[in-house]
Amino acid sequence: MEFNVRRLAADAGTFLSRAVQFTEEKFGQAEKTELDAHLETLLSRVESTKHWTEKIMKQTEVLLQPNPNVRMEEFLYEMLDKKVPMRANNHELLGECMIDSGHEFGPGTAYGSALIKCGETEKLLGSSEKEFIQSSAINFLTPFRNFIEGDFKTITKERKLLQNKRLDLDAAKNRVKKARVADARSAELNSSPPLGEEYVAHFSYMLSFLHVRWLKAETELRIAQSEFDRQAEITRLLLEGISSTHAHHLRCLNDFVDAQATYYAQCYQYMVNLQKQLGSFPSTFSNNNQPAGSSSASISVPTAQPAASLPAPPPSQTSPALNELRSTSGTRKARVLYDYDAASSSELSLLVDEVITVSSVPGMDSDWLMGQRGNQKGKVPITYLELLN
Repeated sequence: MEFNVRRLAADAGTFLSRAVQFTEEKFGQAEKTELDAHLETLLSRVESTKHWTEKIMKQTEVLLQPNPNVRMEEFLYEMLDKKVPMRANNHELLGECMIDSGHEFGPGTAYGSALIKCGETEKLLGSSEKEFIQSSAINFLTPFRNFIEGDFKTITKERKLLQNKRLDLDAAKNRVKKARVADARSAELNSSPPLGEEYVAHFSYMLSFLHVRWLKAETELRIAQSEFDRQAEITRLLLEGISSTHAHHLRCLNDFVDAQATYYAQCYQYMVNLQKQLGSFPSTFSNNNQPAGSSSASISVPTAQPAASLPAPPPSQTSPALNELRSTSGTRKARVLYDYDAASSSELSLLVDEVITVSSVPGMDSDWLMGQRGNQKGKVPITYLELLN
């Protein structure tokens, strides 16, 4: 690569000129061109946006992943451009533990069956949590991070260029001021020049040199002013784009709220379904851990009351139609009263107002029927159904 000495000397001279101007401004020995109020307001707004965007990002990351060690590990994987290994979250680990213990105590016992149902629900909660984290990372954190690492860096680069152009402009103004003072002094001396031909020739040369210097300084000032104005306009246009950034971040915030609402609604539905399943067990469990013949207090499974906004399940149907269905091996049509999410693979999810086919299976819990929708088949709670004629 060709080494350009002139270019290097010019760059060094420009850098030295800016450094001198900056130092003199700090010590109050040079005047400083102030930016217009609108530009200063935009700069302040951008800085505030950057500050709060970083804080919101940090707190959101803490919300999505409270463990700082895991956050650091994910950051390192991201820096190395490697995929983060899939790992079970706390809900899934608890679910696996409950399911394993339920199988150990026996799925046929009340306690073992309850543990398995709780474990399956915990795994569903873990799956919903992963979907929420993934959705929030894509639709909320990524756009915020793109602003910090993209748009803000561009604004910072142009702002630095504006600062350099401002230093060049003020340095050019100082050179013009000094050249004018020197030119004025030379004019005074020229009005009463020293005697002698050699002195006259010398002063003529000095006057010509100072005049040329003054003209050069004026030209440099015009160029510096033009470059400063152009860079100020570029910076202003970039800064005014912060309003579009706020609008985009608002849409991202709506996506984040929607993801939270979906996540918490799913969790609530899973827990309500689990409470209904646990409530179907006898109020007094048969002794699993105590010797036969020993007395113990009745163990009741508490069930939370449904929220006021949700319809309360009707009591178990004991209509003649239901008794007829249980006494025969036939099928009936039933209308779904409200939505139900299956808590396990043996159950069938329901949608409100849909009509499904139900039948009674010998040995099945009295609060459940076998439901069928097309090729899909699974257990459904009676309290969610209305048998049709």
